[in-house]
Amino acid sequence: MPCCGVLCQYETNKLVRIQSVKLGSLKWSLNGGILLFICIMLLWNRSYQEFDQVVSSVTTKVKGVAQTQLPGVGDVVWDVVDYSGPSQEKNSFFVVTNVLMTKNQKQGKCPEVPLKGRLCRNDKDCEKGGWDQQSHGIKTGSCVKFDVLRKTCEVSAWCPVETKRSPPRPALLAAAENFTVLIKNNIRFPAFNYIRRNILPNMNDAYLRSCQRGGDPLCPIFRLGDVVREAGEKFSEMAVEGGVIGILIKWDCNLDRLMQRCLPRYSFRRLDEKESNRTLYPGLNFRYAKYNTVNGVEERTLYKAFGIRFDVMVFGQAGKFSFIVLIIYIGSTLSYYAMTTLIIDWLIGTRCYSADVAQNFSEKKVESVQDKQKCVLCVSYVDENNIRLVKISQKNSLQDITPISVQSHKEDTRHLGACVLLPGVSMDQDHQPPLDHKSDPAPKSSPPAWCKCARCTPSSLPQEELCCRRSEGACIASSPLFQQLVLRRSLLEAVLLYRDPLSAPAGPGHTALRHCAYSQYISWRFGVPPSNSHPAIPSCCIGRVRGEYPSPDGKYSGFRPTRMVSMQACANGEL
Repeated sequence: MPCCGVLCQYETNKLVRIQSVKLGSLKWSLNGGILLFICIMLLWNRSYQEFDQVVSSVTTKVKGVAQTQLPGVGDVVWDVVDYSGPSQEKNSFFVVTNVLMTKNQKQGKCPEVPLKGRLCRNDKDCEKGGWDQQSHGIKTGSCVKFDVLRKTCEVSAWCPVETKRSPPRPALLAAAENFTVLIKNNIRFPAFNYIRRNILPNMNDAYLRSCQRGGDPLCPIFRLGDVVREAGEKFSEMAVEGGVIGILIKWDCNLDRLMQRCLPRYSFRRLDEKESNRTLYPGLNFRYAKYNTVNGVEERTLYKAFGIRFDVMVFGQAGKFSFIVLIIYIGSTLSYYAMTTLIIDWLIGTRCYSADVAQNFSEKKVESVQDKQKCVLCVSYVDENNIRLVKISQKNSLQDITPISVQSHKEDTRHLGACVLLPGVSMDQDHQPPLDHKSDPAPKSSPPAWCKCARCTPSSLPQEELCCRRSEGACIASSPLFQQLVLRRSLLEAVLLYRDPLSAPAGPGHTALRHCAYSQYISWRFGVPPSNSHPAIPSCCIGRVRGEYPSPDGKYSGFRPTRMVSMQACANGEL
């Protein structure tokens, strides 16, 4: 129905089937390999499941006691309150491993530490009330002696001020290596309403008192020395200046009933730069003070604490079977089977399989469509076995245009179909008269420069300047075979009758016979012309046909590619 238009049409792809055991075996081998790969990835990545990301909370509890000897203080016992620092950040805990002390500081006036840029000569070098980022107090405006050789600005500060010193080696709290920490991690997967914790239901109090990570990777109690060692560091070296260690807890859960599994996996790594010579201010430290009052005067002891911060990071996902996700995965992986077609098409197209199969495959699978603005002509010379495809030009003669491609000649015997109706017509190739046998008079005018057979006529159109030969020699129009196959009136009438048995006999006009002669020449010399191309008849042959079957008024349409298409259809028996 015309009103349907596009809505009433269905389009589908055209397939080319090649009967070949090798290609068939290769196809199913590739398809089998792709199917195996898809199944492996389906199970390995659990692509049949819907996933949800973990939401978690972490609490820690550090246990351990150490005794150290501080210079000027003596033996000091450190418990969890002393070495945990003033506060703990979210999902992390801190352990002091080394200390620098400045004792008996009081509010007063004292010389500043003589660092670079802080030395002075007189009071003018010390601006009263001045300070900078490295100052320990406010300048009083006086330049005083720090020692025998150096003078610095006097400051109002906690005196004596802290001097810059390197932390002691070995670390004062090296015993912190044997401290332990209990990590309690609660997780939840909101999409599945699933709750879990790293302290499993079968872990009772007796288990937690005796478990060790060396024999049980699920034990939630960790020795700090083991954590640092598994991060690839040495605790005694890291304890001097401090650093940051990451404790990673990964939850990879399968919530399907038949394969339910949801257990934590712990790993450790150092997060800060460990090389002191590669970074400014290496390690990790902070300051805090302990205050007391002596004889009514407030004093303090300043501690510069070095230590290790442990950051607990939780990540992971849970998966559960989803039919929709499985269908989407199957649909997305079906495109992988296109690789089989690509590989086999490439194998055939590169002629690695067979040159003949490649040529036939290309012709069957690919249908070339030329732009209407770029007319492609096919040319056949009597002294060549191939057919040339050339683009039409408005400047150069058709005889001199370089071909865009050369194709083999495909024989078409349908132009001989009517010959069986005529007695005495012999098609024996071994008894063909020679081409140099002249059966038509020579032309009166001199041939043009592009002519090689000396029988072409000049033309003002470059697309009509074509000879039957590529090199000099006898003209095909002078051949007796040309007379029999192209010009013989009885044969042309038989061909017309063969195509349309009910057609009327040819009248006094020669138009039908002339056009039939053209189609006979095309079928004879071009066989089956390449698709989307227009056969071009040489000037000498056109003149010979027109001389045999002239137009009553002496007018001819000349070279028209659209008419060539109709002649090609005539040659193929379509008209």
